[in-house]
Amino acid sequence: MVNMSETKEIVFSVSPQGEKFSIPSKEEYSEEFKRLERLAAKAKEEGKEVVVVMGVGFVGAVMAAIIADTRDKKSGKHSKFVIGCQRPSKRSYWKIPLLNQGLSPVKAEDPEVDELISRCVKETKTLTATYNSDCLGLADCVVVDVQCDYLKNALGDMRNGEADMAALEATMKTIGEKIQPQCLVLIETTVAPGTTEFVAWPILKKAFAKRGIHSEPLLSHSFERVMPGKEYVASIRDFWRVCAGCNDEARSRVEKFLHEVLNTEKFPLTVMDRPIESETTKIVENSYRATILAFLNEWSIFAERNGVDLIKVINAIKMRPTHSNIIFPGPGIGGYCLPKDGGLGYWAYRHILGFEDGDSLFRITPTAIDINDTRALHVAELVRDALRNMGRYIAGADVLVCGASYRQDVGDTRYSGSEMLVRKLAEMGAEIRAHDPYVDHWYEFESQDTYPAENYSWSRFFRNQDELVNLRVQKDLSKALEGAEALVLAVPHKDYLNLAPEKVVEWAGEPLAVIDCYGILPDDVIRRYFELGCEVKALGRGHIQRLKESVRRKRV
Repeated sequence: MVNMSETKEIVFSVSPQGEKFSIPSKEEYSEEFKRLERLAAKAKEEGKEVVVVMGVGFVGAVMAAIIADTRDKKSGKHSKFVIGCQRPSKRSYWKIPLLNQGLSPVKAEDPEVDELISRCVKETKTLTATYNSDCLGLADCVVVDVQCDYLKNALGDMRNGEADMAALEATMKTIGEKIQPQCLVLIETTVAPGTTEFVAWPILKKAFAKRGIHSEPLLSHSFERVMPGKEYVASIRDFWRVCAGCNDEARSRVEKFLHEVLNTEKFPLTVMDRPIESETTKIVENSYRATILAFLNEWSIFAERNGVDLIKVINAIKMRPTHSNIIFPGPGIGGYCLPKDGGLGYWAYRHILGFEDGDSLFRITPTAIDINDTRALHVAELVRDALRNMGRYIAGADVLVCGASYRQDVGDTRYSGSEMLVRKLAEMGAEIRAHDPYVDHWYEFESQDTYPAENYSWSRFFRNQDELVNLRVQKDLSKALEGAEALVLAVPHKDYLNLAPEKVVEWAGEPLAVIDCYGILPDDVIRRYFELGCEVKALGRGHIQRLKESVRRKRV
């Protein structure tokens, strides 16, 4: 008879496609390391540098493939062998076997992502993946792509939050315990200013001292500027980089490494004196963009209330060459960087750098982030008002949100304005549907008890959120529209740019409320919606009332 208490429960990690992978047992670690030793030894015999990339997620997986695709400029031969290392957790272990099949663990609109990873794994055999962190001892260089987040404890109050550096600190401790002294460590993650010098470096030095190593660690920082979409790979490889090292040798080593793996001939490298300067560059760069968008959010409300079309205003301003990059703000800002990076700077000023006057010094950055974080709440008000104008109520209304991602023509849903909108609409009693041609799983809802971290879902800021775990992103727009009472164009995906009002009304079955968040609808289309008996509202487009009145006068 089998003693059930002695049987081991098999734990699985499930991929977004539903494929199950059993998490390795401790007994498997030894054989896995032997495999890596053989591969690393062969690579070094061939003159290749061994690079370990810690974290194979949104940035790390693609960066690992870019490094693995590197060729020596003189010989033309591949010069790097890359080991992508991921913690074997239930949530993320599936990335390892997927990578080792030559498949990308990140969904990308850029076809080069899949091609690059497949080529490096299957053809050139310069890329493999593992769960065993002992591979660090084989590395000539370690690239750290472990996330450092900023967790907000209140909605619309950035000051009430803290940096989540636990994963990064644990990773640096492991690195310090296992790397060879001459190994270069490159932190590629966006981190709070001062992290490299005042958090990571002491961790490495302490670990070295415990091992009896008297040399200084070779620690550096160089942030990525990755953009999802059709130029995913290019935004990492063919783009300007900033770097710095904690000492002269680290600075020299990271310069050499980046010159080898990135296209620095066309996109020159900027070398800073200290890592805190490199870290601050990324934080200021993203905070600047977030601030400009928050500024335009203010004028968007002004435009709505005073009959002004902000789209026309912005287009007029863009004629001036110095202001040609001004953009319409939409329903807040999303993606992984802009909503949090200013918070990392604010937090670091006090908790890493030791200054107590952060609240009096930082006034613009927190305000900008707070405005952007709550922008989508105004969209929910527009949905409510549009339905009221049709004699309907938001409570119980079937609302279709078109666009789950944070920007056009990508599938990244992290901190999207659409998420905040859906949550507010659900709180107001609406029945929510979602459509997005680029998104398969909206994990912020499907896994809202644990994503992005346990007890840190935005669901905690709203009521009536339980049913949203059942929200699924639809792919057929005509079916998604059946019976809809309101349509929110939340993201300017190309699929939404030329929708015929007649088709929309036909699919819905009757006139509906249409809310435009990005200036998608030209004036003639807005007029046509009014002619069909619909109601139209839009962010920043106060002139819509004039269009409505002109249609009404024609009817009279």
